[in-house]
Amino acid sequence: MTTPNTLAERMRGRVVDRSHPDYETARALYNGMIDKRPLLIAECVDAADVAAAIDHARTTGLAVAVRGGGHSGPGLGSVDDGLVIDLSRMRGVRVDAERATVRVAAGCTTGDVDHATHAYGLAVPFGIVSTTGVGGLTLGGGIGHLSRQHGLTIDNLLEADVVLADGRIVTADPSRNADLFWGIRGGGGNFGVVTSFLFRAHPVDQVFGGPVFWGFEHAATVMRAYREFLPEAPEELGVFVGLKTVPSVDPFPAEHHGRRACAVIACYNGPVDRGRAALAPLLDALPAPLFNWLDEVPFPAVQSMFDPLLPKGLQWYWRGDFVDELTDAAIAEHIAHTRDMPSALSLMHLYPINGAVHRVEPHDTAWHARSAQWAMVIAGIDPDPARAGDLARWARAYWSAIHDHAGSGGYVNFMQGDGDRTRLEATYGDNYARLAALKAKYDPANFFHENQNIPPEPHA
Repeated sequence: MTTPNTLAERMRGRVVDRSHPDYETARALYNGMIDKRPLLIAECVDAADVAAAIDHARTTGLAVAVRGGGHSGPGLGSVDDGLVIDLSRMRGVRVDAERATVRVAAGCTTGDVDHATHAYGLAVPFGIVSTTGVGGLTLGGGIGHLSRQHGLTIDNLLEADVVLADGRIVTADPSRNADLFWGIRGGGGNFGVVTSFLFRAHPVDQVFGGPVFWGFEHAATVMRAYREFLPEAPEELGVFVGLKTVPSVDPFPAEHHGRRACAVIACYNGPVDRGRAALAPLLDALPAPLFNWLDEVPFPAVQSMFDPLLPKGLQWYWRGDFVDELTDAAIAEHIAHTRDMPSALSLMHLYPINGAVHRVEPHDTAWHARSAQWAMVIAGIDPDPARAGDLARWARAYWSAIHDHAGSGGYVNFMQGDGDRTRLEATYGDNYARLAALKAKYDPANFFHENQNIPPEPHA
């Protein structure tokens, strides 16, 4: 039988077990609410290391979790008493400015990529927190500031290298393993371990962006105005709305610290004058804000704007839905449940997924929600572990109340405690059966099951 030492001898990266002095640090996840104790953590540095770790797990019968950035809400990047395939040491980024493509190793964060591409005046459409891992974000779909103009992250994926459950290393793109390429674009980590991504990049340099905050008494007015404004807004404008609390830290104005608020966070990919003009129909229709920090900034600054407020180790509880229509009744429910949020960091965001996202057909990728208008997230967040129960209860009650106003399914990267089969079937619609059959082809034993799992089901 193989042993931990045998795996260590087969890998270039290190293997951390429970006796290792770095074990507690190595097993820590972004969500401090999740406390899992894996038997081994394989810190891979290349695809061969990943293949060796997979072989070791198959031989020993250990359950496997795959971790990139570790941001998974339900902690799917770890597993009790199993083997974590940790990709975080695989951090290379190579920009081909002539072809406007970026080769990204699977352990990179979106901030790693932003740093590399910004020097060329390019960017890949990612999320809104730069410490997020590229791998998990991409495999779930990828929603962010550039989605309305350039689509989801998966809409900009050109190819991927994947280590399969049987240890084979393959490339997936439109001409090689095309069915696998279809599945990894939104189907999560169900089919293998992606070790390298090739993305299309777009011209993005200085942008007009930042937050605008209004007092909570104006929340309904802001949300209704935003609802009417968004469909006509130019696609160069990424703009989402949130219900939150003014952080009690600099540089937020001291007189507003701890105040409930409604915020619009914008990012216009273009000149400042056009950005101001694009936002004018919304801002001119609203009361004076508490503060308006829209300005010309480098795109990576917008991407990392939330990082200082959301360090690793906070308690998180997430629930989400796709939203087709933001009705007055839904707005009233949102306000009722955010008036007394359980902590200063808790929030609700509505991220737009219209524009370029809608120009991809529902069956072209595993991501099916090509007609939804927003992806909603409800997040209970606090640094104190003693508040974990309160956060979860608030998020669940809020989601239960607002769910009747939502569309079908939700963004898999926002699911915590609701990723059961019924929920996933609603999320993937009639793509679900194809995903289950694809799972039967590439992972018939469901080796990769520590994820938003789609069990293998061959076509009848």
